[in-house]
Amino acid sequence: MINKLLHLLLIVALLSSCVSKEENKSYPFYLGTYTDGESKGIYQGVLKNDGTFDTLQLAAEANNPSFLCFANQGKSLLAVGEVNVEGTGTVDSYQITGNGLKHASTSISGGAHPCHIISNDKGDVLMANYTGGNLGYVQIDNDGNLSDLLDVAQHNNSSNPEQQNKAHAHSAWMLGEDKLVAVDLGINQLIFYTVKNNELHRTDSLLMEQGAGPRHLTFHPTKEIMYVVNELNSTVSVVTKDNKGWKLLNSITTLPMNYSDKSYCADIHISNDGRFLYASNRGHNSIAIFKLDDTGQALKLIGHQDVKGEWPRNFSLTPDGEYLVVANQHSNNLVAFKRSDQTGQLSFSSEIKAGSPVCMLFK
Repeated sequence: MINKLLHLLLIVALLSSCVSKEENKSYPFYLGTYTDGESKGIYQGVLKNDGTFDTLQLAAEANNPSFLCFANQGKSLLAVGEVNVEGTGTVDSYQITGNGLKHASTSISGGAHPCHIISNDKGDVLMANYTGGNLGYVQIDNDGNLSDLLDVAQHNNSSNPEQQNKAHAHSAWMLGEDKLVAVDLGINQLIFYTVKNNELHRTDSLLMEQGAGPRHLTFHPTKEIMYVVNELNSTVSVVTKDNKGWKLLNSITTLPMNYSDKSYCADIHISNDGRFLYASNRGHNSIAIFKLDDTGQALKLIGHQDVKGEWPRNFSLTPDGEYLVVANQHSNNLVAFKRSDQTGQLSFSSEIKAGSPVCMLFK
């Protein structure tokens, strides 16, 4: 009888512990911004378990830290400086401490107006320079210090001047330890590279549909499939891989059938289970919601969520996929939506004011 009672008490204690942990769960994040208005740099905040925000706090003063990423297994934070000073922007590294961010070093990006940054576990760091039309390559050491600029990969001018008149590198993504893909809106291509001997070597390219304007991409969690969001024609393209390399499979609009005003896609993310895909529409001011079939190759547009603001530049899913948070650049607010893992649909939770928000990065 005593053993049964002890066993029951143990179960109750474990359940109470699980409930307590669930109630205390929160989602800390960093926020990259443009600083031509009220914003002063990089901010940090917390989205609480109930879908409401804690107060945003300035973590580091910086000039146009528009895009962020982690490095050194999350011990360092990297931020581009989206500026043009004598033909180049900047990249800054910060040590993540218990008190916030501590500036570690600064390097140059190798081209004007860097708008995206990515790092791998080896310490390779790639910046996509929008106005420069190129990729810049530096490295970061274990102490969070950046090297000098090691290489620049310049993209060629556009072959379709009516739609896109010059190269505009918009993002770069790791495909493996020494491989990456660059997304160039201006030349309408995905460009593939390997990193060898501290140099970027171009290996292949993939032309997108005419006038698409590829911007960002995301990867299927279990299949060799990329989903590319196209800024200029408001579509998502499915890109698959076979023994000959990557190929464009199909594309689908992000807008309602009866919508005819101007709109420009910005960001794209996929759920952890690979069942739902989300893309942001600037102009229509919505998140397009897609359902994927079992192959991951067919998308069905199943709805749109109004973002409760203007110009959804960037959005992020919390690591567990419970919430989706949108950074509305022109209306100066962050908006959190509760996400259903069964239907993929979104429901409004809360919002908070933020000056010119661009990049949401959850820890």
